[in-house]
Amino acid sequence: MFNLKDKVAIITGARRGMGKSHALTLAKAGAKVVVADISQEDCEMVVEEIKKNGGEALAVKCDVTKKEDIDNMVKAVVGKWRKVDILVNNAGICQFKPFLELTEEEWDRTLDINLRGYFLCAQAAAKEMVKQKNGKIINIASVASGQVGIGMATLAHYCASKGGIIAMTEALAVELAPFGIRVNAIAPGMIETPMIDPVKKDPKMMEAMLSKIPMGRVGKPEEVSNLVLFLASDASSYITGSTVIIDGGWLAG
Repeated sequence: MFNLKDKVAIITGARRGMGKSHALTLAKAGAKVVVADISQEDCEMVVEEIKKNGGEALAVKCDVTKKEDIDNMVKAVVGKWRKVDILVNNAGICQFKPFLELTEEEWDRTLDINLRGYFLCAQAAAKEMVKQKNGKIINIASVASGQVGIGMATLAHYCASKGGIIAMTEALAVELAPFGIRVNAIAPGMIETPMIDPVKKDPKMMEAMLSKIPMGRVGKPEEVSNLVLFLASDASSYITGSTVIIDGGWLAG
């Protein structure tokens, strides 16, 4: 049920961190993987790793804030493999900044990458998925999303973008279900990626964050990737419009 043989998967923000882990995991499950990010060189390195493990992959330089880049990426993928089966919207930024000091430019940049980029990628991929009456879109959100998640000081712009991702996921799931396309979100808690480096540099902040997690540790990228694989596979065939939380019990606590 977790076999992705002959499936074509695009992962954005795949040059490092969780995105790289998602790419390696889906490739291991048999998918042909598109490693997309802003650095062609870094993407090529991930592709080489996939190929060494016996997988098939394509590196594509893509800035998710540029519609032209996204359209060219999808065009290249369809030209090579004739279809798009899976999209993992993973590209994102997280900049800690007190709300009263947050600039309009910083707000716009975060929303452009974290939310507008997801919209543009989902739309471009869905146009191909509609043709085949099948597809899976997986949006990486966060527990820092408000409402059922949490709000976090110094991350108003980030939380707004992640809350928007969850709302968009639900709307797309309803609209695209008649075309056989499932759309879900994943809300990770604190995961061991470069994004949490500012927290790790402050022992008191790190201790405070860990105290909120019942499991008492930071999650691993591979643990999130296993959930991505589940949602990308037929094992999750009746799940759409959902946000799956993976946070070591943070919200439950």
